[in-house]
Amino acid sequence: MSASDPEYSPETALPTLAIEARGLRKVYPGRHKVPPKLALDSINLAVPRGSFFGLLGPNGAGKSTFINILAGLCVKTAGDAIVWGYNTDERPRHARAAIGVVPQEILFDPFFTPRESLEFQAGMYGVPKAERRTMEILNAVGLGAEAEAYVRMLSGGMKRRLMVAKAMVHRPPVLVLDEPTAGVDIELRQQLWDYLRILNRAGVTIVLTTHYLEEAEALCDRIAIINKGQVMACDDTDVLLRRIDSKELVVTAGEILTDVPPELARFDVSVNGSRQLVVRYRPSEVRAEEILAAIRYAGITIADLNTTEADLADVFLDIIHAPST
Repeated sequence: MSASDPEYSPETALPTLAIEARGLRKVYPGRHKVPPKLALDSINLAVPRGSFFGLLGPNGAGKSTFINILAGLCVKTAGDAIVWGYNTDERPRHARAAIGVVPQEILFDPFFTPRESLEFQAGMYGVPKAERRTMEILNAVGLGAEAEAYVRMLSGGMKRRLMVAKAMVHRPPVLVLDEPTAGVDIELRQQLWDYLRILNRAGVTIVLTTHYLEEAEALCDRIAIINKGQVMACDDTDVLLRRIDSKELVVTAGEILTDVPPELARFDVSVNGSRQLVVRYRPSEVRAEEILAAIRYAGITIADLNTTEADLADVFLDIIHAPST
């Protein structure tokens, strides 16, 4: 959309929220002996403009249903879905123009080349030929050299990158990627990460669903976890990581250890092998320095030490397995 559009205004150009869901509900009707399925249970969710937002949840949690509603591919049962300030019911054309979606499935015409695929996609969005950036986008995703090859000849990773390229042809301010690195090798995954970071720094709001939790932890500044159609948690990534109040301190001793010294009896300590002490503690209750001081007081020489703390996988499992209230 450009400033010449009669419905364009500075307020709609830069909304505070890139995506907003208000009481969004989706029930798939039953048929024959199959009962209705509640996919989204009146969820409220806000994605700030410019964020790199992670949407996590187990299979069947409702992630793809949520994305399909935003993209206009699924009819919601109730509530509101708003993309870049446009309600998907009231301004469906503007909402769809503001979002680019990379689906889980790799969809392509085997007789098109990547260049032809992007040109066709741009035409579908009504992008004038003079404004198309086909080769710029292909080069950005590392497919410039394959621009004239048939898509069916590309590797799985290249096809996945082509899907990202197709979603960008109309310059959407919001890009949603549904499991974009599934089946992609480590090197190509890293290349895709780098490109997504570049897009995000340029101002594109990115929503990522992934089963690779280390991917979400490395990329996303804010994360929502959904399960059974409900938002279980939504916060900044570093805040979510602090929800698990648990760390582990592993100390390698200079001496052979036969048992836990009595000076450490007040801590949760075990001996691993002949030279390692493993101390599990809650950072909110105990400082690491207290533990190290007790170890030194016990006459143990600290030859080496390392700590491990909760990662996003721990947070994810803790939240989705929490008892319902």
